[in-house]
Amino acid sequence: MRLEEADPKGLVRESYRIEGITPGECRSIFMDWALSLPQGRPVPDALRALIAEYASDAPDHPMSTVLAQGLAPASEPRRRGGRIGRAAL
Repeated sequence: MRLEEADPKGLVRESYRIEGITPGECRSIFMDWALSLPQGRPVPDALRALIAEYASDAPDHPMSTVLAQGLAPASEPRRRGGRIGRAAL
């Protein structure tokens, strides 16, 4: 996948240029990035392209961590306790 397809608005590219960006800000930018991807574009492929382009040069950058976490499988949903958890049954 081409970099222009993986980051159509340049959000991830710009996040690497922000001096002193925090992990929370990176997660927020990641969410905006994910919502801006055109429908049908495979997210894992886009993430791999972004990691190959940016994370290899800046492995300690908070966005590199967020991108890697985006490739991790989602955890299983847990049942909520209390009345709310029982009401769903």
